[in-house]
Amino acid sequence: MTTSAAPVLGKSYDRPASLDSPRSPRGKSNGNFEKYAWLFMRISGLFLIVLVLGHMFIMLMIDGGVNRLNFAFVAGRWSSPFWQFWDLSMLWLAQLHGGNGLRVIIDDYSRKDSTRFWLKVILVLSMILVVAVGTYVIFTFDPNITG
Repeated sequence: MTTSAAPVLGKSYDRPASLDSPRSPRGKSNGNFEKYAWLFMRISGLFLIVLVLGHMFIMLMIDGGVNRLNFAFVAGRWSSPFWQFWDLSMLWLAQLHGGNGLRVIIDDYSRKDSTRFWLKVILVLSMILVVAVGTYVIFTFDPNITG
């Protein structure tokens, strides 16, 4: 008895759904990237919970709430390396965590390989832009700006 697989059409998104026989050899593994990406999401999520809730508690409860928030307040905070590192950690972890989540969504929902490729290119470029500009602002913030 022979089993025939579904015919393969021209493009990967045109292939009809089919199941391989249970004892067929597995395809070549792409390494452990997905495992490490999955692990990164869990660890970065825990760090983000601590960083964001700590940030909100300090800003709202200890520092007097959002009513004190102005240019001088931010200048005072970012003059400290501790707060620069805190905000930089939130920026980088949020971008990488969110970008990795969007990468998974793109992989799950885009059917065409070319669409998937261009969406990932746009995602990576936007992540690089936000991280670069945010890092630049945090490290080069000048509290003595004169208008």
